[in-house]
Amino acid sequence: MSDPLRPRASLRTAVVWDVLKDALDRRAEASGRDTLDVLDTGGGTGNFAVPVARLGHRVTVVDPSPNALFALERRAAEAGVADQVRGVQGDVLGLFDVEGVERGGYDAVLCHGVLEYVEDPAEGVRNAVEALRPAGALSLLAAGLGGAVLARALAGHFNEARHALTDPAGRWGEGDPVPRRFTAEQLGELVGAAGLKVGSVQGVRVFADLVPGVLVDTEPGALEALLKLEAAAAELPAFHSVATQLHVLGEKQG
Repeated sequence: MSDPLRPRASLRTAVVWDVLKDALDRRAEASGRDTLDVLDTGGGTGNFAVPVARLGHRVTVVDPSPNALFALERRAAEAGVADQVRGVQGDVLGLFDVEGVERGGYDAVLCHGVLEYVEDPAEGVRNAVEALRPAGALSLLAAGLGGAVLARALAGHFNEARHALTDPAGRWGEGDPVPRRFTAEQLGELVGAAGLKVGSVQGVRVFADLVPGVLVDTEPGALEALLKLEAAAAELPAFHSVATQLHVLGEKQG
């Protein structure tokens, strides 16, 4: 995902960014602190970490890739927020083995594009929740099962689409690059089992991945109209089942 502040990239990030920013604003107001402590697990090159730092918050990014962390450092410097962003190597399953990461130390935890790849998603969510302070928020973004089924079917790969429907991990075959996909119900159960209240659920990229890019890039007003359509459909449960990604905001009790 690209920087949510860049227009074309916002097709992939706008819905998540709006919900995340609102959660951070509410947390700052409730706590009486302008600067929050945010943990971004699997934050990579800073697609969300840098914009969050631009809001004035301190962000710790935990990622297993040294190359991604190097790019994060450069990106934060270019954005003028190098002193607010810290990158450290590690992953969500070994979260508290990472230097400087403490239980109960963060106002918000981002876990975007992580659960698809970890061996134990439930443990990953539990660790993310343990890192939260009371009244903190968990932003969870993961691949949606329905979006993959729809995409394979529209591409004419009907057997693969049917396979994904019945596969326990939601994979369409051995060549599928995504190890695991989820339904909105499964993500809600993971969040609830870890002790959080589900604050909201959004379908992300409901239409964006199905619309020809050339149409969005060349048709006057198409990008803005598509963004508004994505926003309008995001919270409607009927569209969660066909979204490419699913976003769940979990809230820890105070």
